[in-house]
Amino acid sequence: MARKRTILLTLGGLTLLAILALGGYKGHQLWLDHRFHTVPPESPGREMVFRVEPGQPFSVIAAGLRSDGLISDGRRFRAMAVRENKTASIRAGEFLLHTGWTPDRILHELTTSAGIMRRVAVREGLTWWQTAQVVEEAGVGSHAAFAEAVSDPDLLAGFGILADSAEGYLFPETYLITPPRGDHSRAMVELMVREFFANAAKVWPDGLPDWDDLHRTVIIASLVEKETGVPEERARIAGVFHSRLKKRMLIQADPTIIYGLGEAFDGNISRVHLRDPDNPYNTYVHRGLPPGPICSPGLEALLATVNPEEHEYLYFVARGDGSHQFSKTLEEHNRAVVRYQIRRNPATYRSTPAPGGQVQ
Repeated sequence: MARKRTILLTLGGLTLLAILALGGYKGHQLWLDHRFHTVPPESPGREMVFRVEPGQPFSVIAAGLRSDGLISDGRRFRAMAVRENKTASIRAGEFLLHTGWTPDRILHELTTSAGIMRRVAVREGLTWWQTAQVVEEAGVGSHAAFAEAVSDPDLLAGFGILADSAEGYLFPETYLITPPRGDHSRAMVELMVREFFANAAKVWPDGLPDWDDLHRTVIIASLVEKETGVPEERARIAGVFHSRLKKRMLIQADPTIIYGLGEAFDGNISRVHLRDPDNPYNTYVHRGLPPGPICSPGLEALLATVNPEEHEYLYFVARGDGSHQFSKTLEEHNRAVVRYQIRRNPATYRSTPAPGGQVQ
């Protein structure tokens, strides 16, 4: 009987020890959990850029955070994300994180923030090669790769562009993109062309016109964009171009010549340039519109082209303050040229924000 009591006491003692050990283990785990959630890996800590690749498994992301010292325990981080149903919510991109942050803040940043964004500001009126320079300077791609993408037949066909290049369809906008690995030129061209067609729906809310009408509108809008220094004049300038085309007059716009000269243009138009029949964009020699757009017009230029002001003006000349003097007859125009061009003050004269000229 004594032996049986001894065995029972021993078993009871062992059970108690096991319970105490289990309780101690659970208590230790609770303490570790609490420490994980409340104590950052480093103090005061340091900033660190962390990159999440598209489609990267959560376990790999957690391991990367642990390796970089942004969290102290990958398993607990994953368990926290599972509890909060956020394992599938982490976005691809680059994130500016901090080793002094707690895990919940790290998870919040990865699942709600857009991360570090690269800003690519493309203003209205740029040619494709000027846009390529902007893209290259932003660190998104290279001039050469952008040039290749702009004239890629497969890319153009995918958007229904029946032209030799995407000139005119690289919509001017400030783009915020995730910093790419490698050259992002092609994706940038595709993004800008998609943005063009998204805005084209505002110009033609009932549906896009056929290709010939669409392309003709983009060409005229590119001229309007290049010639306009005062926004309020867009529709009036568009009206001048429409009237000259209707009367089969030469367009005679300096920006078309400049475009035809390409990237080699040195900033000065000479008489030789004005008389050069080998430049297909020379609207002083070739009747009608140039072969294609001469820049990327913005939404306002497109709207002005579709809704031109109705008037009898056939000429305009830059006044030197960004605005233009409009004339109905050649005689009036010649007087305006003498006043605003020949007798102009070089110290205060300016034409338009973009390289441009006058229509004669």
